[in-house]
Amino acid sequence: MSANPGSGTVLAAWERFVQGDDQVPGVRPLVATSWHRCREQYRVDPLLTEVPVAVAELDHTPEHDVVFAELGFRAASVAHEVGNLGGVVTVTDATGRILAEWGDQATLARASDANLAPWFCWSECAAGTNGMGTALEAHGPVSIRGAEHWCQAFHNWVCAGIAVRDVVTREPIAVLNISCWRSHLPASAGSWLANAGTMTQYTLKRRARDSGAELVAAYTQARARSSAGLAAVDTAGKVVIADDMASVLLGVPASTPAVDPTLRWNPGLPELIAAARYASRQAAHNPDWVGSTQIFTHLSDEPTSISIRPVFSSGRLIGNLVSFGASDGAPLPETERSAHPRGEPRRLVAMRDNRIVLLRLPEVSFAESHGNDVWLATDQGRLRAASPSLDKLDGELAEVGFLRVHRRYVVNLSRVREIERGLKGELSLVMDDRTNEMVPVSRRNAPAVRRALHI
Repeated sequence: MSANPGSGTVLAAWERFVQGDDQVPGVRPLVATSWHRCREQYRVDPLLTEVPVAVAELDHTPEHDVVFAELGFRAASVAHEVGNLGGVVTVTDATGRILAEWGDQATLARASDANLAPWFCWSECAAGTNGMGTALEAHGPVSIRGAEHWCQAFHNWVCAGIAVRDVVTREPIAVLNISCWRSHLPASAGSWLANAGTMTQYTLKRRARDSGAELVAAYTQARARSSAGLAAVDTAGKVVIADDMASVLLGVPASTPAVDPTLRWNPGLPELIAAARYASRQAAHNPDWVGSTQIFTHLSDEPTSISIRPVFSSGRLIGNLVSFGASDGAPLPETERSAHPRGEPRRLVAMRDNRIVLLRLPEVSFAESHGNDVWLATDQGRLRAASPSLDKLDGELAEVGFLRVHRRYVVNLSRVREIERGLKGELSLVMDDRTNEMVPVSRRNAPAVRRALHI
């Protein structure tokens, strides 16, 4: 019995794709891009019959405890209902390692044949396209049906998952997933997963707002003791508050608290982000760690010295205080200071109808976030990017000639033809493409644009 009405079409596309064909008629874009990752990036054997034991270890944080407890409670609450329908519920961590499972005993026994069980890893790089692993790669609910699974041995399964993400860093923390053997998922599965994800994210957002207020308090105390330029940044490198001097260097408003994690200022400085993330890793092992490095700011062609000091609340890292013009603390390693992303992309992956398109970077004029998708303006027309996150794309392209100019736009600087100034001094970029499209520049990104284009 097929669990997927379109399984014949999808299976035929899968058979061709694993042999090297890039045409995927009848396959959803989410699945097609996952297949591409599995074949080209992760090189997962499509004939794999069981997944490996998880070996990756994660730093344990209070956020993880909150999420695991919340998702465990929600999974246990519907275990009986899902079990009656022959399904199983799983909770995994950010590596795809299953932490616990509930559900129908017969299905659990069958699942153990493929290692769908605690302590086994279901990330895409280990198990190919599947509900848990693909949810870790995507933003929003994911369903994988029948032959949409990358590994042939899992084609009899149907699953749906949703990742809960850190509201500050946007990195995944856990996945809640429902799987059924040769049958359709319960009709309520999608709404139940979405609600569970929303409620868990709500808890994290409340904690992040509290952390933002505590960062502002730490900044205020430090500001009274120092005359150096000072800013408080969260663990993702976004600015919560900055004084007059720091605000100019970072290109953000002065003395304007941004406690809500969704409203914090993004200075668009890759080196600052790299420093903040390095500080977070060091502080996890040594709470007294203080570091120093140099970063390029928006106003100078020469790097500025900074000192970075982690801030804790009740033993939990909530961000960093950054002092400008200071060099206290251990120097950051050269590899961290350079802030070059690992594995800079040589090509971008996009979708056109039923075909995967591999784009050379010079072919892309700009990327635009629209709703839940990212669209690429290219020499081949407007294409949907495989990446659902403009922030992720920005990070990957920051060192290869692309620049974030607006919360919705990342542009290829080599494709800027003209700069237009509005009546109030606002900037727009006229792109070098077939229609000379115009991309707006936000006020806080304008200094970085002027510096990058030498204007």
